[in-house]
This record gives sequence, C-alpha cells and structure tokens, in this order.
Amino acid sequence: MSKVKIKTHSGAKKRFSVTGTGKVKFQHTNKRHRLISKGHKRVRTLRNAAYADKTNIKNVKVLIPYK
Repeated sequence: MSKVKIKTHSGAKKRFSVTGTGKVKFQHTNKRHRLISKGHKRVRTLRNAAYADKTNIKNVKVLIPYK
C-alpha cells in the first residue's frame, strides 16, 4: 500500500506554527495600517502572538500536517 502525501494549505502555513508542546501559535491581525484610530492598549495586545483555542487546534493541524 502506498503512502499518500497530504497537501499543506498555503494560507495556513503562512499564518500558523506548531510549538514543541503541540499548541498552535499565530500572530494577531489588524496591525498593519490605520493604527491611530485604534487604542494604545489594543495595539499593544495585537503585538503579541497568541495560541489557538482548543476547539480549533484539530482543524488547523489538518491544514498544516508537516509543520
């Protein structure tokens, strides 16, 4: 029986990475332009990376099987 390679989702591989412990890490959106109209606290929190919720981890890992 031959092993079938799974294609990685191009958009997901640019946006998500899997940590050593298996968490899915991503960078917040909405921090490219028009930052003056956004609050300082909001911009500060968008600067930090975040981890995907446990309800979404399974779906994201399907999109990036080899990362």
